Amino acid sequence: MTTHHPRTLPIVLITGTPGTGKTLHSQLLSQEFAESSTPMRHLNIGDIVKEHGFHEGWDEEWSCWVVDEERLLDYLEGVVNPEDGPSSTGFILDHHDPSLFPERWVDLAVVLTCDNGILHDRLTARNYPTKKITENVTAEIMMTCLNETRESYAEEIVVELKSEGETDNEVDENVRRIAEWIGKWTDDRKNGVHDEDEAS
Repeated sequence: MTTHHPRTLPIVLITGTPGTGKTLHSQLLSQEFAESSTPMRHLNIGDIVKEHGFHEGWDEEWSCWVVDEERLLDYLEGVVNPEDGPSSTGFILDHHDPSLFPERWVDLAVVLTCDNGILHDRLTARNYPTKKITENVTAEIMMTCLNETRESYAEEIVVELKSEGETDNEVDENVRRIAEWIGKWTDDRKNGVHDEDEAS
């Protein structure tokens, strides 16, 4: 299925290993645009999977839902690309698997990264099972999410941002940078500038 209508508002993917701050960044970014002419709707993919039953059951070993990707993507297609016209909002896709989404959906892919020691402490505080902590910290060390994002999307739309909490304003600064990009993307579309024009 292809996009039904050209988008006037962007779709931003915020991805990263669990514990890097995807949901916090997504919530703050959505709030940043709540009262603007560029509303950005936060789609927490994990919550959508649970709420709509887009899974094949609970995996006890890894303490996670086994996602039914086909049903999930069919549902999301109708959300981000409605048949009756372009969406009245932009979207923030909040998920740890960057390869899940069709490339044509994503206008900016933000990868949050974190020192593995800090990440370990965060996941421990969440009471993650030891096996799951080890899996996620190893993935962060191997830069799995960053590499998968680079493999899934064009190099020029992938941005890596640190999310370690070392400074009080780190998250705010990250959100500000993403918000500025959204503003520029939206202004460019209003002025008739598209990706092919920007690349030329």
